[in-house]
Amino acid sequence: MLSNATRVARLRGVKGSSGVYKRTFGRSCPSLSHQPSAPIQLDPNTQSLLSDMALRQNPATTANHRELTAVPVEFEERDVVFEGTKEIIPGGRLDRKSPAAIFGSQQFGQVVMPMELQEAIGSIIEGSDKKMLRSDAKRLFSEVDEEGQQTGWQVEFDSRYRSRKQGERHAERDALAFASVALPAHYSAIFTVFEHMKHRLGPNWEVDRVLDWGSGCGSGLWASLFSFQPPHRSDMLDIESAKSTIRSYVGIDKRQGLVTTAKKILDVIPTSENLSVKFHKTFSQDERGEAEQANKTIALSAFVLSTLPTTLARKALVKEMWESGADTLVLIDHSTREGFDVIGQAREYLLRRGRKEVAAFEAESLSASGEADAENRAPSNIKSTSTPRGSYVVAPCPHDGACPLLSNGSSRLVCGFSQRLQRPAFVRLTKHSGVGHEDVGYSYTVIKRGGRPTRATSQEGRVGLVGRRAEEEKGGKILRELELYQEGLEPAELVSEPTPTPTEIITSTAALGSIAAAELDDTLRQEAYHWPRLVFPPMKKSGHIILDSCTAEGKIMRMTVPRSQGKQPYYDARKSSWGDLFPHPPKNAPQERIVVRDGEGNVKRVQRDHIGKSQKSSESPNLRISERLATTIREAKKVNRRWERNLKAGVVWGKD
Repeated sequence: MLSNATRVARLRGVKGSSGVYKRTFGRSCPSLSHQPSAPIQLDPNTQSLLSDMALRQNPATTANHRELTAVPVEFEERDVVFEGTKEIIPGGRLDRKSPAAIFGSQQFGQVVMPMELQEAIGSIIEGSDKKMLRSDAKRLFSEVDEEGQQTGWQVEFDSRYRSRKQGERHAERDALAFASVALPAHYSAIFTVFEHMKHRLGPNWEVDRVLDWGSGCGSGLWASLFSFQPPHRSDMLDIESAKSTIRSYVGIDKRQGLVTTAKKILDVIPTSENLSVKFHKTFSQDERGEAEQANKTIALSAFVLSTLPTTLARKALVKEMWESGADTLVLIDHSTREGFDVIGQAREYLLRRGRKEVAAFEAESLSASGEADAENRAPSNIKSTSTPRGSYVVAPCPHDGACPLLSNGSSRLVCGFSQRLQRPAFVRLTKHSGVGHEDVGYSYTVIKRGGRPTRATSQEGRVGLVGRRAEEEKGGKILRELELYQEGLEPAELVSEPTPTPTEIITSTAALGSIAAAELDDTLRQEAYHWPRLVFPPMKKSGHIILDSCTAEGKIMRMTVPRSQGKQPYYDARKSSWGDLFPHPPKNAPQERIVVRDGEGNVKRVQRDHIGKSQKSSESPNLRISERLATTIREAKKVNRRWERNLKAGVVWGKD
């Protein structure tokens, strides 16, 4: 009788003459040999492919992003790598846009710090303790979540210390961390605003003096020196501060650690012999200057208003800027709710001061005219001055009314913009990051003395290459219709005059409303004061573009540009970006965002609250109901506290 083991052996194999069961080649028969198989000779390409797949399966060897390596840039490659103001190339991408859309666009891809400034800051950092610098940078500028984990970096600087001794001990260390992290970001925002001002105010606008409140490490100094250059300057990387048209700079700051670092950088960078740089703790009326000098002066306050402890201190700073007599006032802060609030409140204050100045001058003029008529002689006691009276907003607002987003407690919307910065090497090393860029958010306003330019009604510059091609196609259809019509006529009825070509039809049509190319920029510059500004990123759909903008009526409106409006307006809308001015009126009536209040000024509801918000929900779907409820309660408490804080601030800003 066979045992169970013998039956299994017979099923799996065949017994040979030596008593060893031989292997069968059935598909279900397992091998009883424990020796490894001979290696297979693979093709070299197959071996390389399998090696790459094995590396991909190991997460420890997979990098999150590509690390950057410093490579020297050849001279002929700099025009490709570093982006600046773009020229209109016939037949190129910019030529496809209309001249009005090109004028209204920001035209800045990213800001690159000049090599002079990079080398100066790098030389100061080179002689410092790198570990301590890294520790100070994390302490001052790192973003930490509720669990204490670092989630990113921010550029807001809080210089308040527990005691005076602690401030003296950390002042220079914190200033070096500021220069290695925050200074490049602040520089990019200020530089972008200056470039936009030059574009909007035209080549006749001259600046040779800067008064900088909260100068810090000199972000405003370097931005003004590298921005206000001769007309035909070199690439952004090779700008030289010695060629700047700025002749005087006054920095006002009480933070001695930051000022000391600014002086160290200034000692390294070669500047013009005609440049005068001064740093003071407070502003003196001796720096006010004459009226002719004030017309070429900028009063700057960048990223400092939100750091002041009280509303009274913020108002005092803005009041000093107004009383300095500077022709142009520039205020910049972070693109946060606090930063936007202080910028909006300062804007309202400066516009109100301008209106009161105009009203006082008109009352004085009427009084003097009445006395002159009574005495039957010309008025001689009216003060004549070259300083313009009043004030208006150059950018970003297309109006001088109340800000529609500065409504206490109505929403969390912020009128802010973003600028990309190409990170210098010392920023990447300090942050331990291989990412070569960062986006800097900022809110700003530019106030100029005088009256707002009158509204122009011209429609010049609204057709680009896309529109011209559409007109050519339309002209070709008209020509074909004429040919078909003439084929049906008798020979005696034919017109003896030659048939116009499509180009002649378009040229004759466009010549009716055309103006000289030299006058086009001046005309567009006049019209741009009343074009709507895209204060939120545009939403680009398949058949229409949604543009949420601040209009000349002082309202937040949602404009929809469909494909049926025309090829040129649709193309310009599709190529528009956040912060651009849009010159084309909408085909359909826009939707208005309305804030409804009660008698006490409290917000009851917001009609069309979706305007200004993306269609992507910001609420996390993984949160439980209790967590969502807790978040809602916290947000309600924050809104209530913000309402009370802004109400008190409004009382302070409302007093002259």
